[in-house]
Amino acid sequence: MIKLILNHKMMNLKESMHIIYNLLLFISMAILYFIETIVLTLVPRRYRAKSIKGEIALITGGASGIGKLIAIKFAKLGAHVVVWDINKNGLAEVAEEIKKNNGKCWTYYCDIADKEAVYHTAKAVQIEVGNVSLLVNNAGYVYGKTFMELPDCEIEKTFKVNILSHYWITKSFLKDMMKNNHGHIVTITSVAGLLGIYNCTDYSATKFATIGCHESLFTELKVHGYEGIHMTLVCPYLINTGMFNGVKPSRLMPMLEPEYVAEEMLAGVLANETLIVLPKVLRYLLPFKSLLPMKISWALMYHILKGPQIMMTFKGRESSDTSNDNSTRNYNDICMH
Repeated sequence: MIKLILNHKMMNLKESMHIIYNLLLFISMAILYFIETIVLTLVPRRYRAKSIKGEIALITGGASGIGKLIAIKFAKLGAHVVVWDINKNGLAEVAEEIKKNNGKCWTYYCDIADKEAVYHTAKAVQIEVGNVSLLVNNAGYVYGKTFMELPDCEIEKTFKVNILSHYWITKSFLKDMMKNNHGHIVTITSVAGLLGIYNCTDYSATKFATIGCHESLFTELKVHGYEGIHMTLVCPYLINTGMFNGVKPSRLMPMLEPEYVAEEMLAGVLANETLIVLPKVLRYLLPFKSLLPMKISWALMYHILKGPQIMMTFKGRESSDTSNDNSTRNYNDICMH
């Protein structure tokens, strides 16, 4: 009986020591990372930018808008750019512009809502170009109607394009990144993934999902020691790409210009930053959503920032390449940032 009591006490002591050890480890790491954050904030991005020369960079929805700007900027830095899109005219234009500046570009027509098309095109890229080491999941789709007005087919399409495709595309190239312990995955999502937006019950749901998927994959890679694979989450506000016809931006935040967003994203990726929120002030305002009582945070977001209702007047824009897509809106760019 005494032996059992002693064993029990020893187990409690070991458990207590283990808790204390983990607590001290956490405090040490917190201090270290806090100092690292301060140092990296003070050091300009250009001094910690990595080279992407020779990297094979794939951008989905890269035939226009932000995707096109990113593709061109990557090519100027020496990356071998691969562009996927459903806009055939746009694909030809981006390839011509990149090659005109002596860059390297391969274009593929690919409907990322079609799983088999994704896997087939990914295999073609691996054979014809090589292993993708810099992946930018950029393409997005929005229908822009209230919950009861959303057709079932549009809900399904939004989920296929905005989140399910991320699984199919990333799975296609992650294996080689893991084999080489080298790569970079960029998820361009939206502030609609941080805050529910009017007319976006389907869209916001998919953007919340992309953030969850991205963060979970980040955790898995870190736990298994893949320190050479970097991940960057980009959450922009409304971007002035022409896809927001009719939208009235928040009174405190005008639409972002595409060039600014592309430059910020490029600088963040080259510096291996894990999170980019644009405009930057949102990174400090959005936590109030969780810190304040729900009614107060709603009043702040709705009456002061005028955030949730920005899509009330959304009209969208007509597809510029209707021969490739039967919908009234294409998804060759992020539709709601």
